[in-house]
Parts: sequence; C-alpha cells; structure tokens
Amino acid sequence: MSTSQPWYKQFWPWFLIILPLCAVVASINLLYLAVSNKDSLVSEDYYKEGKGINMDLRKIKHAKQLGMNYLLEFDDEYVELSQQGGENYQAALSVGFFHPTMAEKDFNEIVTADANGVYRIEIDQPISGPWEVRIEGFDQTWRIQQRVTLVDDQQYWLN
Repeated sequence: MSTSQPWYKQFWPWFLIILPLCAVVASINLLYLAVSNKDSLVSEDYYKEGKGINMDLRKIKHAKQLGMNYLLEFDDEYVELSQQGGENYQAALSVGFFHPTMAEKDFNEIVTADANGVYRIEIDQPISGPWEVRIEGFDQTWRIQQRVTLVDDQQYWLN
C-alpha cells in the first residue's frame, strides 16, 4: 500500500515551477537594466546635428587655411597649449576634451594665454588615455580637432 504525498512535498512540481520562475526573474532584471541605463549616444535631433557637422567642417578647413598649429603638452597636473603656426592668435581659446566612450568625463574650458603665449588648463582628474581634443577660437571662426592618446609628459601636435 502506498501513501501518496501532497503535491507540494514532491520534487517534480517544484522543479517544473522553478524553471519558468527563473525566466520571469531574469526578464524583470533585464527590463530594469534597460530602463535605468539609457543610451546617451543616440541623438534625438540628428538632422540638426548633421547640418552642424557641415559647419564644423568649414571651421576645420578655415583653421587649415590659416595654418593654425598648436603644441599640446600633457602632465598629470596640467595641459599646456602653445601656438606654433598660423596667424598670431591672442584671444581666448575654447578647449574641449571628449572621451570616446564616457560622456561624463568630457570637459570644456575657456582659457587665456599668459605673457609667454601659453594656454594652461589645470586638471583635477586623471585624463590619460584616448581623447578627442577640440581647440576653437573664441570668435568661433576656426577649429582644430584631433584624436590623441594622452600619456604623461608627452607632447602632441594639433593641426
């Protein structure tokens, strides 16, 4: 004579319940991750940005026509820029550093030259590695943009 146990004390019903339950928990977890980590690289107004890119290309071409060249010297405490070619530019510069993958690390500074014509930016966070460096005249008529991989105590030509 066999005595049957109630269903909740048997192995197979719980085994069959746990498999779909794991799928539901994983789906809820993935939904939470998708909602909380939005992609910052997607642009809502891509047409307007595309027109802006054409304007940027004119600024870069104008900088090449002027022969603008800058020497970037990088240290763990500061970034120094000195003009090495082109018209002698005495106004302030807008200097931006843009990280290729982490937008929260990007920063932009407006700097003026010291008596020796050197533009200096003091940095408070480590910025070694790959960066898109953008130098733009204060009048916004020209722009130099170049990708560099920053290493301490190195010099880079930006043209």
